[in-house]
Amino acid sequence: EEIRDSIDTILLKIDNTLSGYNRNSLLSRYNAGEVSLSESLSDSLFRKLYSYSVMVYEETDGVVDAAAGPLFDLWGFGFRSGDFPSDAEVIELKESVGMKNMLLSGKGMLNFNAIAQGYSCDLVAEYLYSIGVQDMMVDIGEIFCDGRNPSGQPWSLGIDKPVDGNNEPGAQIQGVFRAPEGPHGIVTSGNYRKFYMKDDKKYSHSIDPRTGYPVTHNLLSATIVANDALTADAYATYCMVVGLEESKEFLESRTDLEGCLIYDENGLFKTWCSEGFVLEEL
Repeated sequence: EEIRDSIDTILLKIDNTLSGYNRNSLLSRYNAGEVSLSESLSDSLFRKLYSYSVMVYEETDGVVDAAAGPLFDLWGFGFRSGDFPSDAEVIELKESVGMKNMLLSGKGMLNFNAIAQGYSCDLVAEYLYSIGVQDMMVDIGEIFCDGRNPSGQPWSLGIDKPVDGNNEPGAQIQGVFRAPEGPHGIVTSGNYRKFYMKDDKKYSHSIDPRTGYPVTHNLLSATIVANDALTADAYATYCMVVGLEESKEFLESRTDLEGCLIYDENGLFKTWCSEGFVLEEL
């Protein structure tokens, strides 16, 4: 009960600080102009994700942009309901939002959706380490694991088959990943749960901040393994924006990341895995 209550306290703190869906959170109050950026940065959780967002924005050349939230709203995938926008609306908004503008002006709206869940896993894991836990799996939509499962075996994780509308985790599995020992964040991002159709065309929730439009490539999901879930979360988002070929090149260039990419090839699900990611396909 003590552990449960402590974890509930951590999750409540995260919700009250970083959630864009909680209208009374620090993030929502900042976006509404009720508190300044400097006031918001006095909170350690907010400061951590803001600093990380700036770093990953610069490292990915603007692909992962926490200040591009209004573009997601415009397309109906953010904190507000949107509708199918015109090209003029997309162009106008793209020029006025984003981390580049925020760093210049000190003003802008933030959306931590691409990294907050992963960070939540890391914070819960940090607490578990503090009380002596060595074998753990923290699953809050994203995953952090360390050690072994109750059977003494490496943690095994099912990778969902990216079928459109597959909203039940584990219902349809592409394969199983056996996590190596040691701390790992494991995050899957995909285009098969959040999308809508218009004129027989699929518009996914993966928006490219550089263009302002949903991506249209054949990469369906990206599972990234990193030393922590925050990093895995950010780069799973990155892969879903840049697509299959750039993701392959990126993962092959990073010794600190492993990944599994599931993509569409003439209507069939195909997988590509980096050297250290062994997927037992079903």
